[in-house]
Amino acid sequence: MKKANDRPLYIGSMILSVLKYVVLIVCCLVVLVPIAVILLGSFKDSKELANTTVFTLPESFGLDNFRTALYTKDIIGSLKNTALIIIVSCVGSIITGTMTAFAVQRFSSYFTKFVKGAFLLATLLPNISMQVTVFQIVNKMGLYNTIWAPIILYVGTDIVSIYIFIQFLSQISVSLDESAIMDGASYPRIYFSIILPNLKPAIATVLIIKFVSIYNDFYTPQLYMQDKDLSVVSTALYQLMNETTIQWEVVFAGIIICIIPTLVIFLFLQKYIYSGLVSGSVKE
Repeated sequence: MKKANDRPLYIGSMILSVLKYVVLIVCCLVVLVPIAVILLGSFKDSKELANTTVFTLPESFGLDNFRTALYTKDIIGSLKNTALIIIVSCVGSIITGTMTAFAVQRFSSYFTKFVKGAFLLATLLPNISMQVTVFQIVNKMGLYNTIWAPIILYVGTDIVSIYIFIQFLSQISVSLDESAIMDGASYPRIYFSIILPNLKPAIATVLIIKFVSIYNDFYTPQLYMQDKDLSVVSTALYQLMNETTIQWEVVFAGIIICIIPTLVIFLFLQKYIYSGLVSGSVKE
């Protein structure tokens, strides 16, 4: 039996629980309702889309809009360009990030401390303030309007990934390195045989974060790849909405097609996202 003094506390905890679930439901609706509207609109033709409400079910679930988006509007070509950029950028980020983290975390000197400070300073500077200089450098290198421009920028500015690798490296015992050195192993051998295998959770986390950030990036491809044949997912969708006559049903179909890869990857790899982000945050 509850005491009278405990009743206000009990009522307060009940109110907080109700508010918590109300906030969660509202957040879910904010995310899911637009997706539901786009999904329903992608199956309608232009006349049906104009004469029905956004929540009205389509008369038939045809795939004509998806075919138009994939082939006529060349969404499939933008998906290929996006996949190429993501693969090369992710591989480059893993190689450069793990090597940099290994050198900075394992070798303590004034130079490595300076590098850490420089990385921290770079994260504090707003990207937009350096875009004029970066654009001039990319243009002088002859990479403007090529697929290599965003790849170089994605690999070269991946400071967050380096910090993630440094955090994970601090949990790998230095005694493993010392034992390998006593057995005659060189530092490259230590890197490939000890460091990389133990960084698998961090690598999985960085790959997922990198994939989502590159896939959703609009500014970099739009600025450095003006050629229509070099369009990626984000710029291809923008081009669909920038036409003289906008076919919203085709735009909706293109959005659904572009959502599918990230949704599938997240569903299959979500445990690595959560475990990777959490396991690197606590030292034992």
